[in-house]
Amino acid sequence: MNTFDLNLLPVALAIYEERSVSGAARRLGMSQPAVSVALNKLRTALGDPLFVRTARGMEPTPRAATLISPTRDILQRLQSDVLASEQFNPASTDRRFTLALSDIGEMTFLPRLLERLRRDAPNASICSVSMSPPELQLALEQGEVDLAVGYFPDLKNRNFFQQRLFSHSFICLLSAAHPYRPRKMSMEQFLKMGHAVIKAEGRSQDLFEQFLVRQRIQRRVVMSTPHFMSIPFLIAGSDLMATVPRAVGESFAQFAAIKLVEPPLEIQRFDLKQHWHRKYAKDGANAWLRSVLAELFSAP
Repeated sequence: MNTFDLNLLPVALAIYEERSVSGAARRLGMSQPAVSVALNKLRTALGDPLFVRTARGMEPTPRAATLISPTRDILQRLQSDVLASEQFNPASTDRRFTLALSDIGEMTFLPRLLERLRRDAPNASICSVSMSPPELQLALEQGEVDLAVGYFPDLKNRNFFQQRLFSHSFICLLSAAHPYRPRKMSMEQFLKMGHAVIKAEGRSQDLFEQFLVRQRIQRRVVMSTPHFMSIPFLIAGSDLMATVPRAVGESFAQFAAIKLVEPPLEIQRFDLKQHWHRKYAKDGANAWLRSVLAELFSAP
């Protein structure tokens, strides 16, 4: 077995079923001389003529006949178990999908994704996790996390694939009762205001903070917090302002007494993407989930 060429088995099966070397060649997409060479290798390896030319074509010897049944079984199992593409049926799956999301990512992606799952994959469930970059890379590689969705600048390794979903901008938040009325904040007012600042290192919010540093813009920071979820309540009940990703601000405005005001700066937009490990690029369930997210959130 160490020297036997398993690639010769399909040739033996084709000759057996076609009863001719030329017929086997057509079936396998090979030249007739190549099939003859393969047959000679089989004869040498097994010490038997295997097929004998008769008036009815190439008739198998008893040795060839014993070879055909296990060969057919091996090739059929290879085709069905290994080579056949995986069929994933969302309607019947009870799989739990695990997504790496930030807290603002949950607000942006989960409501519409859960709605789609209730419709197309009613028995599936979602688990949202938050990890450090090294932990996330390992979890994606091991299949413990299916997708990282949002802003993950650390996932740059060549083993990770990514797909852009849409670009994000920033928006300013003020209390609905705040006397400032214009739809766009002036730079003078921006610098005059007291600011509530979210310190979320490594997240999209950090892009805004880095932008201000590069522009040498210094605000009057009244308070800072690592958490987003307290912001709408702090803003609604004070005269402070905050600058957050636009989708986050729009979500906050649905349940808190705040209003949205355009910032006075041309702030760098950033891409939100879905990331997955190359090991699971062809996985049926993973591919289906990626297609759902792309359909729900992709923008030009």
